[in-house]
Amino acid sequence: MNILGNRSNLGNASSGDASSDSTVPSQYKVLTLTFNQDCTSLAIGTPNSYSLFTICQENKIDEIHNCAYVEVCIIERLFSSSLIAIVSNQAPRKLKVCHFMRGTEILSYSFANIILAVKLNRSRLVVFLDESIYILNMHDMKLLHTIRDIPSNRDGLCALSSNDGNFNLAYPGSTITGEIQLFDTISLKPGVLISAHESPLATMAFDMTGTRIGTVIRIHSAVDGSRLFEFRRGVRRVATICSLAFSPDSMFLAASSNTETIHIFRLINQKEKPPVETNSWAGSFSRMLGDVAYYLPKHTSEVLTQERAFATVHLQLAGMKTAITVNIFNKILKLFASGYDGVVSIYEVNTNEGGEYKQIGQQILFKMSQNSSNLQTITTNDRLNSNDGSRQLHPPNTIKNETHTVPASSKLTNEKQSDEQLYGTVIEEHTFSQLPSPPQDDDE
Repeated sequence: MNILGNRSNLGNASSGDASSDSTVPSQYKVLTLTFNQDCTSLAIGTPNSYSLFTICQENKIDEIHNCAYVEVCIIERLFSSSLIAIVSNQAPRKLKVCHFMRGTEILSYSFANIILAVKLNRSRLVVFLDESIYILNMHDMKLLHTIRDIPSNRDGLCALSSNDGNFNLAYPGSTITGEIQLFDTISLKPGVLISAHESPLATMAFDMTGTRIGTVIRIHSAVDGSRLFEFRRGVRRVATICSLAFSPDSMFLAASSNTETIHIFRLINQKEKPPVETNSWAGSFSRMLGDVAYYLPKHTSEVLTQERAFATVHLQLAGMKTAITVNIFNKILKLFASGYDGVVSIYEVNTNEGGEYKQIGQQILFKMSQNSSNLQTITTNDRLNSNDGSRQLHPPNTIKNETHTVPASSKLTNEKQSDEQLYGTVIEEHTFSQLPSPPQDDDE
């Protein structure tokens, strides 16, 4: 689906967050919006359906799937495969794993509490509740480990590395300060605890290598926790960062917020920067700041030595929640900003020159005249209850494997379309065994 247009075509959806505007038709409200692990696909959930899009060359975003599904609040796609994980507001404790190409449900898990986030990579499926985390094996969907009694994480703030060599998981280590707790999902052992900020965390993201993790706005090593970079956006007003995205080569970091400005930072160490002419005004001022910062209090010196944004992008609207991703197409770095009004804006990033970048493309994700008869429906075997759609009530800290409807002979393949090669992961859709219930009186 390629529908170019302006936000004005959506009427009231262009004012603020379309997902919370009661005047916006339900088919145009966005409940969730996520990019996949390698920034080649986009998924959105609405009150009536969910849709999957692929990001193509020449600034095209094509719809590849649309399915009738009520109140999808979480949707995650595994790279470019047919495997998706879905959570609905009508059953917020239930996770469904589906094969969207066949329109079949593979598994259905019910948890003790509301699911706040789901993350996928080729080896692990991770489910986040408020005070616990469940780590499942992607190959057979068996429960591997439960992390209990974590600091309350009601926003579901988390990150999972998608790199085959670094399967780190990150989540807040404190509700008071900005600590990041890393966890190795292969060895199932805690990693380093990073003291990133004095205030609680707002967002976090791994780079493509899984060795760097970004926050607001600092970058730390996921290996030893050391601080690698620190940036500042500006002091004109207070903003809430809602999305971070690294470039595929880990040379740039983009940050979007509740303002209309997206900042792009270049990740270059001091010794890698081009020398500044010492006889110039800029060189003298920079040298003076460095000398003065040594004698100032810590907080003041940090502000003086922080790097400014390499480039900026100004969106058409302020206050709109925006998800962003950065990818390379035809050797050109591009930024995709998808607002919760269903409009994707595309920008070309000049890696040699900074400044303010102009929009080079825009697409609307919604069909302006949706025909529900064309929507595919996932085959499910739901059972209702007053809480989340399941008649079975489970004790705290337990999950249950409820149903699967996939033939034993079928397979899910994680196909990387851009290289026309298959990833090493092949997921067998055989009969998955019952998940064991963890002990009630013995924490892992």
